[in-house]
Amino acid sequence: MSETSTKDFTVAIVGGGMCGLACSIGLTRAGINVKLFERTSKFEEIGAGIGLGPNAVRALKQLGLLEHVLKAVNIADLTTQTSLQPTFLDALMPLIDSNIVSFMKRLTSITSLESDQYRLNFSDGTTYDADVVVGADGIKSTVRNAVVGPDEGRLAFSNRYIYRDRVSIAELKALGVQGDVYTRLQAWLGFGKQIVTFPVNDHTILSITAAVNIHEPGASPSPAEPSPWVQDVEQHELLKVYESDFGKDALAILQLMTQPKRWALHTIYPPLKSYVNNRIVLIGDAAHAMVPFIGAGAGQGFEDVYALCRFLAHPKVTKSTLSAALAAYDGYRRPRANMALEQSLIAGDNLESLSPGGEEVTRQRIKKMYETEWIHDLWHHDFEGEVTRVLEQL
Repeated sequence: MSETSTKDFTVAIVGGGMCGLACSIGLTRAGINVKLFERTSKFEEIGAGIGLGPNAVRALKQLGLLEHVLKAVNIADLTTQTSLQPTFLDALMPLIDSNIVSFMKRLTSITSLESDQYRLNFSDGTTYDADVVVGADGIKSTVRNAVVGPDEGRLAFSNRYIYRDRVSIAELKALGVQGDVYTRLQAWLGFGKQIVTFPVNDHTILSITAAVNIHEPGASPSPAEPSPWVQDVEQHELLKVYESDFGKDALAILQLMTQPKRWALHTIYPPLKSYVNNRIVLIGDAAHAMVPFIGAGAGQGFEDVYALCRFLAHPKVTKSTLSAALAAYDGYRRPRANMALEQSLIAGDNLESLSPGGEEVTRQRIKKMYETEWIHDLWHHDFEGEVTRVLEQL
């Protein structure tokens, strides 16, 4: 991204998570006047850690951010899909001009002005006017209300809970658990249930996620659950879910989860029909929050950021052509990210043996899912070349 180009429009980014931070850096480097609004008092971790696939790594590299992330994370942990969110934020914060950031700004609504700008209204009574609004404010996005109607893209409960905790690998070894659990990602699959583990912190801690589907096979996501979505639960609740279906090693791991948290997995369903309304655009979870069963959420968010920065930095994109450029962005990004969202739900059914067919059919379906949909379609898609082709047609 060029740091010397100038633009005749301003951009307001709502949300200071990973996508919001990356987008503000990319647009600022392109010479665009950016203001970033965060509802909390500082940049901080929200939610679980993330894994970065090759597509996410390439997007970060193209944005000039990868080297900063790599300096802050253990490479061994990176390859095992470690919890990167706190490290990511710490790595990027030094790249942000503090003058463009406003904390404790909770957006309440967006108003269209006669000047062709948008007015952001905050709960503290202040406002800010901008030519473009970028909603990077997560799954519970307020900006999304200005893009889609009340019957579109509702928050939905995926019918799944995930229990999360971290345990000491030394304690696990003392219990006699064998296998590759100490060195690589491992998965135990059962009907309507799955357990995934991977080592972090230089292989001293085991990160555990145990998922359970509480609805019948093939059920569509349900209306969103009331808050809180994350709850501390008793260990006996967790063990009761898995004790009749899983073997000795899996249950030994679960017995070390003495303080598990239960997360209600939510998504946006049905997928949005548009990520853009004139010059208001959604990125990341605000646009396509998905379940984690193909590890695609972060990668799709960073692809959003990469594409949006290239579109807005393009020499022919000015205030008078913003709407056309963002419409083209939507036409490119929405089908791909919505595909990932749909695949994440299908992957959950496949991994939990909930799709039609016997054991061998399920095994082949999972093999195809990882080799084709996940690795080829998501990880190794030429999104850089695709963005270039779309821009050439503007």
